[in-house]
Amino acid sequence: MRPILLKGHERSITCVIYNRDGDLIFTSAKDGRPTLWLSESGERVGTYELHNGAVWHLDVSWDSKLLVSGSADMHAKVWDVETGAELASFEHSGPVRSCSFDESGRRALTMCDAFGGLDVKCQIVRWMPLGKAILCAFEDGQIKIHDSLSFEEIKCVPAHDSKIQCVSFNLTQTMLLTASADQTCKMWDLHDWTELKMFRSDRPLNACVFSPTKEHVLVGGGQDAMSVTTTSGRQGKFETQFFHLAYEEEFGRVKGHFGPINALAIAPDGKSFCSGAEDGYIRLHHFDADYVDMGDPVPEDEPGSAE
Repeated sequence: MRPILLKGHERSITCVIYNRDGDLIFTSAKDGRPTLWLSESGERVGTYELHNGAVWHLDVSWDSKLLVSGSADMHAKVWDVETGAELASFEHSGPVRSCSFDESGRRALTMCDAFGGLDVKCQIVRWMPLGKAILCAFEDGQIKIHDSLSFEEIKCVPAHDSKIQCVSFNLTQTMLLTASADQTCKMWDLHDWTELKMFRSDRPLNACVFSPTKEHVLVGGGQDAMSVTTTSGRQGKFETQFFHLAYEEEFGRVKGHFGPINALAIAPDGKSFCSGAEDGYIRLHHFDADYVDMGDPVPEDEPGSAE
């Protein structure tokens, strides 16, 4: 599985997403230029140029017509995906860290550092399924659910022991993954917020994603650059890890980055995935046929367990 290196950014990658059809990839970085790529070939289509600071997050509407971006220049912008034209710009009171379209594409949710005057910093905001509620993930490891109209708090979940760096819904939006600096990724039932699974890593995690076609979970992260005394990927633990969803066991790793992985995305058909890292590269991997066709064998029973 040889990767295609997407080198269109000059600084650390902050976000990587596929559109719903899986033919486009959108990336952002601290260089302030969101970029559009073709997912099959890795060819760069163009950039969205008007931000004056690092772009922290992106989201694309379900029909792939609109892109929303949040930047350190204290603006969120809405773009026409095809033409690259800026359609709207919204000034905030601080750097915009997170943004999200609802399923209709008519409403966009944004969050900046001064969000709500809260004592504990909100890291991530997302629309919940059907747009009736908003998910907020915090630096103290809590998740809070708010009514999307009144913003009244509906639920508070003590999810992690450290800040939550990423959340990711499954294809049917019935389960949620959360990745944290506490070196764990957890899977939650969105009906009652029961913790269903925990995937333990050996590094702080910045990114997580469900496979849409297999019982697999991908996570990535790595030691902070200040904590690494060498540029070796082995020392910094900069691989993408693959876990089996049912057994919570790691079964594979994909290496290649020379800095912490900040973003992961997998194609809707499950045949490719992207990782974006502190080294400024996006690595586009098209899975080998061996992986696409592989089954999920049941682990062998331990000796003496059979009657």
